[in-house]
Amino acid sequence: MRVGFGLPQIGPLGTRENLVKVAQRAEELGYDNLWTIERLLYPLKPQTPYPATADGSLPEPYKLSLDPLTALTYVAAHTKKIGLGTSVLDIPYYNPVVLARQLTAIDVLSEGRLRVGFGLGWSKDEFDAAGASLKRRGARASEFLKVLRAIWTSDPVEFQGTYFTIPKSIIQPKPVQKPHPPIYMAAFAPAALKRAAELSNGWNPVALPVAAMDAMSRQMREMARAAGRDPSRLEVVVRANVEFWDKPRPKEGFIYTGTAEQIQEDINATKALGVTEIFFDPVFSADGSSIDRYLRRMEQLRGMV
Repeated sequence: MRVGFGLPQIGPLGTRENLVKVAQRAEELGYDNLWTIERLLYPLKPQTPYPATADGSLPEPYKLSLDPLTALTYVAAHTKKIGLGTSVLDIPYYNPVVLARQLTAIDVLSEGRLRVGFGLGWSKDEFDAAGASLKRRGARASEFLKVLRAIWTSDPVEFQGTYFTIPKSIIQPKPVQKPHPPIYMAAFAPAALKRAAELSNGWNPVALPVAAMDAMSRQMREMARAAGRDPSRLEVVVRANVEFWDKPRPKEGFIYTGTAEQIQEDINATKALGVTEIFFDPVFSADGSSIDRYLRRMEQLRGMV
């Protein structure tokens, strides 16, 4: 099983010096991948309540957000072998041709270290700011993924769809990884899980109890089998928003929060599912306010895995 860690490009630790410190220390500790997250803006009066807070407001760290792809490009130049991933980019905010070129550049410049996690977004404020529509975002996302694959695997490229058109063209260079960098989908609803099963390299769950992860990963693999794909080739890359407490978490608390003993139990239970990777992100906890605490937590979690 691979082990990853979140880059602190969100929140007060989001500086060039801290990105390099975390990236290089993660590589020294034997982490497999570094991951970034996306946040376009911090709405003061959210039209869509944030699902993980009591009042629907966004967590404080989201007030400072370095662009995820720029952050990955920067740390690629300061590391040698560690993977570079997004968890996640929101498809509705992007044009697939422009994004494909950006992602290809990272894969080429890092010599094949890119991993791409996608989601569909949820914030009405961000959709408005990006000029995107909540309507038919699922169908558009499916076509978006097909456009990416066409750009990455065809030469010349030609695509005619409902949402996107590419005239017969040369789009070079191609990614280092063949046939293309791995694509993971964040998914909760059945339709989104089906999209992951049919059009991606795997699933990127977050904040789900172990039993739910187990049931949904089985469901995804059955969907893949029904689509004629080999379900054993699909990966499960688990995002663990980790937060250490002095007191035990309550029964209804989120996974990967609580005492060190509870978090260790969560890690062990997730590993027992046979997942491909767990990656930890403490940026939303108190550890996200101090680079020294962030680095110490990285060392502790590597030992726990």
